[in-house]
Amino acid sequence: MCASTPHAVAGESRSEAAQIARCIKAASRGATWLERTLWGLRDQEGGWIGAEVPNANGSHDLGPLQINSWWVPRIAKLTGQSDRQTRHWLKHDACFNTEAARWIFLSGLSTTNDFWKAVGIYHSPTAWRQRRYSLRVAEHLRARFGRDVFGSTGAR
Repeated sequence: MCASTPHAVAGESRSEAAQIARCIKAASRGATWLERTLWGLRDQEGGWIGAEVPNANGSHDLGPLQINSWWVPRIAKLTGQSDRQTRHWLKHDACFNTEAARWIFLSGLSTTNDFWKAVGIYHSPTAWRQRRYSLRVAEHLRARFGRDVFGSTGAR
């Protein structure tokens, strides 16, 4: 199974799916385990270029990897851009969105030194939501890459 095989989500063209696949590959910087992780997050989130999905708490999930708008001020500060520009890029620029997803996940991994906890942190600060989310991402990873998802990839 190839990590860069695009799977289009509803309403997404094949060219958009291919663009997202290229962005995931670029964001992984050649680390197969990270590329697969980003695919797991993308498969769970199911976003698309231009997505802005409202949440019950008033926030929105943006773009292909559904970056929560809660992150906008933090990412804006890191990039030196306005919140408005950052939100636009998260929504409409697949590679910016994927890089943000990479940063969120790796920040969680750096903080916890626990892969599955970092996957959960990507979704929520709440422990029970993190566990549920991690299980769902694990299911997507197995579906896409097989049972030995990270067997020979040098995963942490």
